Amino acid sequence: MELNLTRPIIFFDLETTGINIAKDRVVEISILKIYPNGNKESKTWLVNPEMEIPAESTAVHGITNEKVVTEPTFKELAPQINAMILDSDLAGFNSNRFDIPLLAEELLRADIDFSMEGRKAIDVQVIFHKKEQRTLSAGYKFYCGKDLTDAHSAEADTIATYEILKAQLDAYDDLENSVDKLSEFSAHTLRADFAGFILFDDNGKEIFSFGKYKGRLVEEVLKENPGYNSWMQNADFPLYTKKVLREIKARMTKPTKVMSDSEKLQALQDKFNTK
Repeated sequence: MELNLTRPIIFFDLETTGINIAKDRVVEISILKIYPNGNKESKTWLVNPEMEIPAESTAVHGITNEKVVTEPTFKELAPQINAMILDSDLAGFNSNRFDIPLLAEELLRADIDFSMEGRKAIDVQVIFHKKEQRTLSAGYKFYCGKDLTDAHSAEADTIATYEILKAQLDAYDDLENSVDKLSEFSAHTLRADFAGFILFDDNGKEIFSFGKYKGRLVEEVLKENPGYNSWMQNADFPLYTKKVLREIKARMTKPTKVMSDSEKLQALQDKFNTK
């Protein structure tokens, strides 16, 4: 079953120096862009992370320091990557918890104001785990009947993820072929940021999920303790978390619109005419 799309969707996978979203860096990124008319566009880049790749990470994906030393940095690639994903929803395998947050960090470090506003995110791993509780390689075998012989190659993982989602749509009649529904089904707890430091409560209000203010409304805390925002901005939190906090703070301090003299006169006339 092909995806029912109203806008492009990006399947992507990152190979990285580690799993710390705030500190680790991309060493390889592969993007597969699917258009509503079925056309596809793909690109894979090796990336110089500007830091040492730990041996334990190389053991997973096979990418060494020597392999990427002459490759472009993420900041150099960022304009191309951003242009490719700008108009698209996002999909991946464990992407809601790892790939999207880390991609956001890299783009923000490159001075590109990445945002999920207006986008949907589909996490194929969540659908898989809710339905079958397996790994990517097992999922590829289960759904597609193929062995993932080049696992932990970003390109192979990206293509496998795309093929798995299409096979999942064939396998489950109750899985609706809609980006909105797939995004909803593959979502974890509703988060205002990727890392889960700021969540949404049942009323759609931002709350802290950690520390002494756990469960408290962010706006309430910032009014009560204005220095808490400064502490978080200077502490070791992900850049996207800091961005969300700044946006909440800006929303709180947004000046009330001042009525012009003509608007005041119109309001008085309206009030008089209603009597």
